[in-house]
Amino acid sequence: MELLVLLIVTALVFDFINGWHDSANSIATIVGTKTLSPLQAVALAAFGNFIAILFFELHVAKTIGTGLVSPASVDLWVIFAALSGAIIWDVITWYCAIPSSSSHALMGGLAGAVLAKAGPAAILFEGWVRPVAFIVLAPLIGLALGMVVMVGILWVIHFLDGRVVQTAFQGVCRKLQILSSLAYSIGHGGNDAQKTMGIITATLVAAGWQTHHDPPLWVVLSCHAMIALGTAAGGWRIVRTMGTKLCDLKVPAGMSAELGGAATLYGASMFGIPVSTTHTITGAILGSGSVWYRRLSAVSWGIVPRIVGAWILTIPASAAAAAVVYGVTRSLGLAPG
Repeated sequence: MELLVLLIVTALVFDFINGWHDSANSIATIVGTKTLSPLQAVALAAFGNFIAILFFELHVAKTIGTGLVSPASVDLWVIFAALSGAIIWDVITWYCAIPSSSSHALMGGLAGAVLAKAGPAAILFEGWVRPVAFIVLAPLIGLALGMVVMVGILWVIHFLDGRVVQTAFQGVCRKLQILSSLAYSIGHGGNDAQKTMGIITATLVAAGWQTHHDPPLWVVLSCHAMIALGTAAGGWRIVRTMGTKLCDLKVPAGMSAELGGAATLYGASMFGIPVSTTHTITGAILGSGSVWYRRLSAVSWGIVPRIVGAWILTIPASAAAAAVVYGVTRSLGLAPG
């Protein structure tokens, strides 16, 4: 019983860290364009993360709980190791101000812990096809949609008559960006909070507290609340990378990035695909920024290899950390040999 409570608390701590680590995804663009102050942006993002509960079915939670590893191989110590590996990697990348993926850290942690316990036979390789494919596809779709929305806004600006009207339209864009930022925050909460729901539900099943992998209402509410609180705490080191170092975003470009990113996340959540919100918004920022300035050089491509390197390392690094943690618990006689 004590271990079960500890794991649920640890999972909620991970959810908090997820919101804290990924707060840049929701607020960097609107802070970078100076539409909202950091405090206002954080409050808006936390609100969006929480109300996401109203918009999405729990397909992503079921993918995490049953679609990546054999449920029979999951016990309480596997979950402890998986969460530990994910948290270790999140803290390392936060300290280094690298916008990596908390989602992939959790997936890697789960894989590493199960590999340490049961070997490759317990990995459901077919379940990894879509999540791994979307490591590449999510930023590309975000980039493409960010470009498309940005092109549409530029056409509107082009056909407006006179500088005064154009200036007024950009003022409207500033107000609309508040809505686009909220839309992105809802997408972030809808996809990311469900990953922790899947882990907690798997914990309850492993402990024998329930026999199905449908998250109970208290789990759903708790996960949305914790990711909202984590977002409210904010990850200011990563905000600077996302909001200013990638590209000096103006309001229409920021709005385009948020809408492109939100559309990508909504689609992924509908199909139960756990994607990286970090990857998605990074691609959208690169796409909208390059179109707004009408040149690829407007984007700070020099920082991109550092970010992509973290993306590539996230799953194996968190898996390795989780495997080490599981190995330690087994050597101490806590986890089964």
